[in-house]
Amino acid sequence: MTEGKIVSWVKSEGDKLSKGESVVVVESDKADMDVETFYDGYLACIVVEEGEVAPVGAAIGLLAETEAEIAEAKAKGQAGSTAATPSPPSPVEAAAVAPPAAPATPSPVAAVQIAPAPAVVEEEAGEKRIIATPYAKKLAKQFKLNLATVTGSGPNGRITGTDVEMAAGKPVSATPLQIQPTAAAPSVPAAAPSAPAAAKGAAPAAAPTAAPAGSVAFTSMQAGVARNMVESMSVPTFRVGYTITTDALDALYKKIKSKGVTMTALLAKACALALAKHPVVNASCKDGKSFSYNEDINIAVAVAMDGGLLTPVLQKADQVDIYSLSRKWKELVDKARAGKLSPQEYNSGTFVLSNLGMFGVDRFDAILPPGIGAIMAVGASTPTVVATGNGLFGVKNRMQVNVTADHRIIYGGDLAVFLQTLASIIEDPKDLTL
Repeated sequence: MTEGKIVSWVKSEGDKLSKGESVVVVESDKADMDVETFYDGYLACIVVEEGEVAPVGAAIGLLAETEAEIAEAKAKGQAGSTAATPSPPSPVEAAAVAPPAAPATPSPVAAVQIAPAPAVVEEEAGEKRIIATPYAKKLAKQFKLNLATVTGSGPNGRITGTDVEMAAGKPVSATPLQIQPTAAAPSVPAAAPSAPAAAKGAAPAAAPTAAPAGSVAFTSMQAGVARNMVESMSVPTFRVGYTITTDALDALYKKIKSKGVTMTALLAKACALALAKHPVVNASCKDGKSFSYNEDINIAVAVAMDGGLLTPVLQKADQVDIYSLSRKWKELVDKARAGKLSPQEYNSGTFVLSNLGMFGVDRFDAILPPGIGAIMAVGASTPTVVATGNGLFGVKNRMQVNVTADHRIIYGGDLAVFLQTLASIIEDPKDLTL
């Protein structure tokens, strides 16, 4: 995380604050987070308004130590100057929940900085899970509104303060720079006069969805993906494909699927075991001058989300049994959809797996993410007529995988032997359940 977008201010100018209290909700490129104040005092001036973006460590508001100093702090804020602030946290430190210790003698005016901690609020209402920002929860109590009756317009259906205000019939807070929800598609008649009658028993065709007019600003997640993709273009890459017979893997999956095992976990485990034998494919180059062999084999798996994608990481996948790995994968996917992944759970990957086979895609190439040595694109496993022994033909399930690798540290021979090892594991998958 290098910058955050102000989703909503939980506190207003003039409110009294206590150290560690949530003041504002910030949207990073992966999740919504609470920002806590480092000092006791009063919120004298909001520097960065809702909908605006600020870098990590930047002052987004000014605190006054006493009520008498609010006017002075507000004047400083309006003049564009701020008092001394704590050292800006690094992107990694910014995700820590615990706020840094306050100095022994705090200045009368302090700055609220972006130092986020996970902020998604979850509640259970029967079988329905409710995800709402702290500000939305506060408004719901103020308006005596049941959050279960509110439809969320935020990422992954998250309920925002605007959603609560609209549901309660109250004036919507102004957020001029906030990305507005996509407009609903216009209604379409059941059958247009000029359209031919549908065949009897045929399923009705889905109504086309109108694209929003004009340009649409990137969400924070889309902006983060865009930055990574542009950065990845500076890395020299090459691609190697391999076709693998999956009959034995398919049979194993059918056998243990009822125990909660997923195909994603099986593929991740197979990749991890192959990487253990070919550590250079698990290596990474950060500075363009040297590379390092990663001690752990952490398989990041690309997951499509509304408005972008995330890569939850199965850490030490070669050392975890397939049943625990599958449970962990389900947990990570649930957290990703709720916007609750911690930085360690999405940025610690050493090898990336991207699977579009579930959509029937038979082959594709993946773009190498920054700081990663290789990414493997997995296509669908399909019945294929192949030549067998004695000049006969038979049908086998086969899938194609394509690996994109950093050519500064990985060469064609490295990928060739890695893919041979991976194929031998998948075609005789007894080691996957050990």
